[in-house]
Amino acid sequence: NEPGKFQTAGEFWKIFIPSLTAMIGFWATLSLNMPDFTRFGKSQREQVIGQTVALPTTMVIFAAMGILITSAAVVVFPNAKADELWDPVKLVGQFSQPLVVAISMFTIVVATLSVNIAANVVSPANDFANAFPRLISFRTGGLITGIVGILMQPWKLLADPNGYIFSWLLGYSGGLGSIAGVLIADYWFVRNKNLNLGDLYRTKGVYRYTSGWNWRAVAATILGCFFAWIGLIIPSLRFLYDYAWFVGFGVSFLAHLVLMKVAPPEIERENLTTDEYR
Repeated sequence: NEPGKFQTAGEFWKIFIPSLTAMIGFWATLSLNMPDFTRFGKSQREQVIGQTVALPTTMVIFAAMGILITSAAVVVFPNAKADELWDPVKLVGQFSQPLVVAISMFTIVVATLSVNIAANVVSPANDFANAFPRLISFRTGGLITGIVGILMQPWKLLADPNGYIFSWLLGYSGGLGSIAGVLIADYWFVRNKNLNLGDLYRTKGVYRYTSGWNWRAVAATILGCFFAWIGLIIPSLRFLYDYAWFVGFGVSFLAHLVLMKVAPPEIERENLTTDEYR
């Protein structure tokens, strides 16, 4: 049994809150790009079952496996560095049997490719393809995503766990929370879950706004990011950065609601004869 490292509740919450925010930021990516997958569902029921049954169960099982395997590795390999056993590659390096190493490394490669394609490639590839449909296909968008991912040098982020969690993921969560706030406010409250399917594909319609941009949503997102990140510049407001996702989400959510109420967009339609809502 390892003794606790926190002497007071204040010391615990000082680490717990930023860590919680960082983990929310880690998963916020998937929550935002889930429509890239759910749009292929034949009904609302299909995507609801898929998300409520598949995601929670697999995440709990995988997380539990990681904890159990790492804990067991500390006992099985007492001479290994404890802070390295969480890394599957370094853990496999503790084995001497070639067959075990080969199977394990093959599994790691397959898992890395499959997870990254689903979680980190599909969404940006769609974004690139939709932003420049005449120039970029989904396949090309995927290649661009891979190149950008390499240029970002993510291995440097993982080299410093403290910086990765308390700097990168916290800041990342603030931006994603700001985007999520606008999306949820717009769909659930501004539009009351109603979308005009026809206008989604019209060059001029209810979603045209100003030259294709809804400045209210942009302004709300920027405001959310500002308040989520201001703690990086002003030390006395560091607590806002520790709650970056929540701050970004709350500010952008309220800002979008207010702006859409105070300055509602003018509706411009082109050859619209019937409304199709879902």
